[in-house]
Amino acid sequence: MGNLGRNIKKQRENCRSVLIRAFVAMLSLSYSTAPAAMLLPRCPAAGDTTEVRRMGTASVSGHKTAADVLATKPLQTMERTEIEALGLENVAEAVKRFAGTTVRDYGGVGGMKTVSVRNLGAHHTAVSYDGIVVSNTQAGQIDIGRYLLDNVERLTLSTGHSDNLMQSARHYAAASVLDIESKTPLLTTERNNQLRLTMKTGSFGLANPSLHYDRRLARRTVLSLDAYFMHSDGTYPYSLLNASKRSKEKRYNSEVTSWQGQADLRHAFADGSQMHLKTMWYRSERGLPGTVIFYANPSEERLWDEDFYAQALYSKHFSRQWQLQGRMKYTHTWNRYTDPRYKFRDVNRQNEYYASATAGWQPLENLSFALAQDIAFNDLRNNILRNVEVVPANPRRFTSLTALTAQWRTARVNIQGNLTGTYATEDVHAGKKPDDRRRLSPTVAATWRLLPEQSFFARLMYKNTFRMPTFNDQYYYRMGSTNLKPEKATEYNAGLTWSGSPARWIKYLSLTVDGYYNHVHDKIVAFPTTYVWKMANFGKVEIWGIDVTMATEIPLTRNVSALLTGNFTQQRAKDKTNPKSQTYNNDVPYTPRSHGNLSIILNNPWVNVGYSLCYCGSRYSMGQNKPEYRIRQYTESSLTLSRDFRLGASRLKLAASVVNLENKQYEVVKYYPMPRRSWHLTATFQW
Repeated sequence: MGNLGRNIKKQRENCRSVLIRAFVAMLSLSYSTAPAAMLLPRCPAAGDTTEVRRMGTASVSGHKTAADVLATKPLQTMERTEIEALGLENVAEAVKRFAGTTVRDYGGVGGMKTVSVRNLGAHHTAVSYDGIVVSNTQAGQIDIGRYLLDNVERLTLSTGHSDNLMQSARHYAAASVLDIESKTPLLTTERNNQLRLTMKTGSFGLANPSLHYDRRLARRTVLSLDAYFMHSDGTYPYSLLNASKRSKEKRYNSEVTSWQGQADLRHAFADGSQMHLKTMWYRSERGLPGTVIFYANPSEERLWDEDFYAQALYSKHFSRQWQLQGRMKYTHTWNRYTDPRYKFRDVNRQNEYYASATAGWQPLENLSFALAQDIAFNDLRNNILRNVEVVPANPRRFTSLTALTAQWRTARVNIQGNLTGTYATEDVHAGKKPDDRRRLSPTVAATWRLLPEQSFFARLMYKNTFRMPTFNDQYYYRMGSTNLKPEKATEYNAGLTWSGSPARWIKYLSLTVDGYYNHVHDKIVAFPTTYVWKMANFGKVEIWGIDVTMATEIPLTRNVSALLTGNFTQQRAKDKTNPKSQTYNNDVPYTPRSHGNLSIILNNPWVNVGYSLCYCGSRYSMGQNKPEYRIRQYTESSLTLSRDFRLGASRLKLAASVVNLENKQYEVVKYYPMPRRSWHLTATFQW
């Protein structure tokens, strides 16, 4: 018995030592692409005489200061629990609930959805998926409606860029960044695989099955597979008002069918480094319903999209002072647009080859540096000019981005400065090529804890960015111009943030208030010339605004709690291009002066309830702020009921959602009516 006791004691000490080393290693990693269960080495094998005892479950709870309160630049986050409770279907629906965002939605399930932050335009918003920025050099903006939320763990919107030094130069170069972070598999040594099946159905003929599978291939290697299918006939009713006459119509030619497959391979090396490999294929076919025309619905336009990418992210922590992240990505994009009425057919093919490396150095406890270097090669092939017997340009672009960042951080002060250098050169198969572009873009941001014992901060930010003209801006038939200069934007932000528990009955409360001023010049717009419209640098815009956000959790009983989140934006975006113009000092099109939302989540042992209310003020569809161009304000509310059922080792979750409870008709984009009341049911089985 003495030997047995000594063996048990020695075994426990070995396990404790291994766990402590693994925990320290996890804390030292700046970016973890592997689950905690993968990082924990197994305890040494026990001998025949060793007794194994299972410890009881321990629960530790608490609330840390929210990241949006600590950040030097405005930061908003939506976690998986909130996404599920509100019954959100895609990234666009979630982003609408962030302060300062404007999502253009062309209606229906298949309508394109883009996001502009603080009215700088969708071209200035970078979309990052699992640490690597998604690109589209042809159009310059990303359709966030195609990204489903089934396997998304977290959404983060950063105005400026996040405080994480170990990011790519593309992150630093953007005016704002939307980060999409997929769920990390949570596998234990006792469970080497898990399966999740989801089926969604609802209004407009929606059928959306999906599958997610995690498998441990080795002690430190996990493979995740995802497959999605989505179809909707997109036919929904709307009312058409012509003077005093109102008629009931239906929205046709808006059906969509899409397929998507995704594979993730995560591996944790013995030296503590991490590797995340990701590949994705997406294909869709959809109708484009076009604008609503009195007594006619003539659109026969069709659009096919196909995307494929493969990316790799590697992170290594050499010591307390040095760390490294490397990224590589290949992207192929194909799309075809047809309009049988005019016998028009447009086919585009894009390729991108991208590589990035970021080195971090911390010479002192409070001082850190990071150097990021990105290179990218993009090409575009288009058939549109062949249709008119003109040699296509077939442009190719090489881009180099270099970002140097320094951060000084103490208990009360955090100062971060960044300088991003851009060099871009292009070559064309035929025609005139633009001049090379070179530019330096600085950023300075700081936060100061006003009270030493309180989470009460003041923050300031200055950021200068620009966006390159897209291939469409420069080469699109008749409209493009290779003489375009980059569109420049300057951002100023000043804010206060606070987090705490002001009363015993409030678990926590966080508040942020940020005032901002943005200035855009050399704005790229379509400008009328003698015969056709041409792209030109003819725009100046001034934007003033204030964003307010709030989040709190209130325990109502022992098992019931209410989570409230909300935000409100008041802003003015004015055209400052030409004092003699009729649009001078008018509101920029599609910029509401006020918008906001409120979400309430009621967690309880019976049926969880999620309610969301979105408000958008009136705005104008044209630069001339005339009554005939005014788009009315609208509110949209949704309700979701959900419950989890335990079936042994498995889990079944049922959810039912109703969108647009008031059954109101409204428009986000002029002449594109949005659906009225709709519903969807979701069943998720996890084994």
